[in-house]
Amino acid sequence: MRRSRLRTLALTGTAVAMAAALAACGGGSSDSESKGKGVTITVEGWRPGDQKATIDYAKKQAAAFHKLHPSITIVPKEWQWNAQTFSAQLAGGTLPISFRVPFTDTKGLVERHQVADVDAEVRKLSYFGQLNPNVLAAATGADGKVYGLPSDVYANALHYNRELFTQAGLDPDKPPTTWDELRADAKAITDKTGVAGYGEMTKSNTGGWILSTLTYAMGGRMESEDGKTATLDNPASEQALQLLHDMRWTDGSISSNNSYDWASVHQAFASGKIAMFVSGSDVYNAMVTTDKIDPKIYGLAGIPVSDSADAGALGGGSVNVVSAKASKAEAAAAVQWADFFRVAKYSDQDAAVADAKATADSDQPVGTPTFSIFDEASYTTYQGWIKDYVNVPLDQMKPYTDAMFAVKLIAEPPAQTQGVYGAMDSVVQKVLTDKNADIPALLQAANDKAQQLLDQG
Repeated sequence: MRRSRLRTLALTGTAVAMAAALAACGGGSSDSESKGKGVTITVEGWRPGDQKATIDYAKKQAAAFHKLHPSITIVPKEWQWNAQTFSAQLAGGTLPISFRVPFTDTKGLVERHQVADVDAEVRKLSYFGQLNPNVLAAATGADGKVYGLPSDVYANALHYNRELFTQAGLDPDKPPTTWDELRADAKAITDKTGVAGYGEMTKSNTGGWILSTLTYAMGGRMESEDGKTATLDNPASEQALQLLHDMRWTDGSISSNNSYDWASVHQAFASGKIAMFVSGSDVYNAMVTTDKIDPKIYGLAGIPVSDSADAGALGGGSVNVVSAKASKAEAAAAVQWADFFRVAKYSDQDAAVADAKATADSDQPVGTPTFSIFDEASYTTYQGWIKDYVNVPLDQMKPYTDAMFAVKLIAEPPAQTQGVYGAMDSVVQKVLTDKNADIPALLQAANDKAQQLLDQG
């Protein structure tokens, strides 16, 4: 990736242009602004471990927003969603006012009154009526009110190291499209390079998340559609676990290091320790800003799916929510910030171009494939708007982008999602650490645990 010179934190002409562009497409002023009352809010700015360029970019955009909304001061801070620490952060008052949570967690936070009702503010946005109803549903409570602004929609995909494919005698432009091919390619890479051909997440609920991804791709489901019945012990889950078992114990293509989560699997991949892994289609951005990946090695492909009519790619995204402790003025400001920083650029050409230029000038990735919160046509249009600033290796992502809208996108398990994922972490860990693991028994025990969670409502 071509890297441009970092700029200072001073408000640049690009940031001013972005502010002006977003003024034309975003929502109206909040009550606090119209009355001249100032408000200061903290917002999720960057992840722990992000590079200085990412931090600088968040601060620069906060300054651009303040230029547009002089009565609102944005204070970005380091933060990343963690279901296990969220409640303590909320109780301790250490949460930012504005932050993102996974689709799967939003409804639970709403039911527990841990996020603010921002229905009126979201509905003021000029593009509200154009949002994909399936995406908006993730931010909507049982009462029909909207509790946040969706963004960062993704489908899980296959990430692969093109250089290791080449070293193993494989064609980097033809990544695996079936699970048999993936297994064979992983073994070839391990045999010829000594590098683990595949890495699997196993902890902090990510083991269950990726096992669900494999299960979906093989035609199974983890819950009934109404979220009342656990179905973890289905044939597709057993098939997926048997595949992982055989890759680990027969082929030796899965490393003995089985303690990966979302962040550590990125680190392992970026440093060349694993050749393939499954995660969200957009994680190239994190590997650039946090893990300093060499763009030349990177490849992105669709996740292999079986011939089953029920097979597809697990998809999700984020909802920009507001702390339940926020005042009305702070909540209104937070929605305006989420609109400015995350969403408005996808519906307005001037905003898209200004954001892409500012992002590229701050050495951040531009053009990484994500699902549109609107529709395929909107995605294509947006990519056309920003093409002059794209700095990611899109040619190396064609195996994914050529088919991204053809694959069936399947929502995550609808009830007790993180708890259900957590119930499966230990199953994946056991299969990868015990050659004699009893897969059906492990799935039955996990299913019983998941059913107990679902019965709690």
